[in-house]
Amino acid sequence: MTATLLRWTVQDYHRMIDAGLFVNRPVELLNGLVLEMAPEGPEHADLSTDTDELFVAQSRGRYRVRVAKPITIPETGSEPEPDIALVKPQAYRQGHPTPAEVYLVIEFAKSSLEKDTGEKRLAYAVAGIAEYWVVNLQKKELIVYRQPLEGDYQSEQHLTAGQISPLAFPDIQISVRALLP
Repeated sequence: MTATLLRWTVQDYHRMIDAGLFVNRPVELLNGLVLEMAPEGPEHADLSTDTDELFVAQSRGRYRVRVAKPITIPETGSEPEPDIALVKPQAYRQGHPTPAEVYLVIEFAKSSLEKDTGEKRLAYAVAGIAEYWVVNLQKKELIVYRQPLEGDYQSEQHLTAGQISPLAFPDIQISVRALLP
């Protein structure tokens, strides 16, 4: 007997949420599959809070900082909940931000590193999200993905020091060390 996975659409996923199937269960939709999210450790939680505060302080109304909130990627049947997303400054009461409204996505990864640098990277690239950062808590490095093309990012940098600026906001200088443990 061969097992076949059943892939869900974003609409199916929303109906499951509305029906209360995931109450008190941290899940996200990635490539049509409902995946349980790993719990945040203290290091992850503290660094993502610091990064949130850093970006909020520099926003000046140019973007909104969404922390652990969904973005909808219909192209891949995904609705991930990135640790941080910089999105267009508007209300999202009728639907979560879509890739056209996302400037930058950041994930802090320890136990989720393989998923974040694999499946999630490809989902964000297919969607055309211009920039994706992964804070690798295992190696204490920032992985920067840019230039999405044909289903993957064409640029990948591994940084442990220096300054970095989001592509959409080159005037914002972030110390790489401020993002790392």
